[in-house]
Amino acid sequence: MITFQSIEQMLEAASESGLPLWECIQASDCRQQGVSAEVSWRRMSTLFETMAAADAGYREEDRSHSGLSGGDGGKMARYGQETGDGSLCGGFFSEVIAGALRMGECNACMKRIVAAPTAGACGVIPAVLLPYQRRFGTADETMVQALYIASGFGMIIAERAFISGAAGGCQAEIGSAAAMAAPALVFLQGGAGEQMAHACAMALKNLLGLACDPVGGLVEVPCVKRNVIGAMSALSAAQMALAGIESRVPPDQVLDAMRRVGQSLPPSLRETGRGGLAATPFGQQYKPEGA
Repeated sequence: MITFQSIEQMLEAASESGLPLWECIQASDCRQQGVSAEVSWRRMSTLFETMAAADAGYREEDRSHSGLSGGDGGKMARYGQETGDGSLCGGFFSEVIAGALRMGECNACMKRIVAAPTAGACGVIPAVLLPYQRRFGTADETMVQALYIASGFGMIIAERAFISGAAGGCQAEIGSAAAMAAPALVFLQGGAGEQMAHACAMALKNLLGLACDPVGGLVEVPCVKRNVIGAMSALSAAQMALAGIESRVPPDQVLDAMRRVGQSLPPSLRETGRGGLAATPFGQQYKPEGA
């Protein structure tokens, strides 16, 4: 049973129940899964612990089987440490970039990650949440609550549009991940539900129409680096929403637009590995036999 059909409905349900939004989303999860609040919490806590363990277990020397991925997360981390706030993006943003690269590379190297919402977009949410926790010393309990916020918005995106690159292009994967991460950040900063909704919309609007064009059909190029772009989109959207800036297009209408755009994309730009970057001379070197 899908409890919420729209962001507006989810916010209204939280307002009418008097529950914090994260708890309203948790209650929905319990109804859908037929589990207790304790079981739901334990599962969500495990997801956060797994994200943190994957990040901590990253090894710069690891390379994917194709040789296309590996090492960049370590390079970025070192550069951020060496330059600190003297770099273009500053220390915190450098941490986020490094985190997104690390997680994407872990996925490419067949490590254990959390598909949030997909394996190809696994780097966005941990890339913003883990550095946030390190910077602000936020309790694990609050971070788990933020994951509920992310999952609530993700559930509606999946129901109203899609989260699969094969169905709607990379906007449905990296775009959805950014649209989940942004409201989680707003929540952590004490923002209101409406601000979370606008952050979700603005993060997704930045990535509408993004093609899914993996080189060789592998979730590596350009997927790993697109996780960085998704994380940056989430951060900027959250900051704008916290400043009181709103998406002029209502959030639910943004999701509907994403669905229509995805349906309009030709099959070559929907994870077939036959268009976009996959069709470049470089990409053709990695074209699977018989494709």
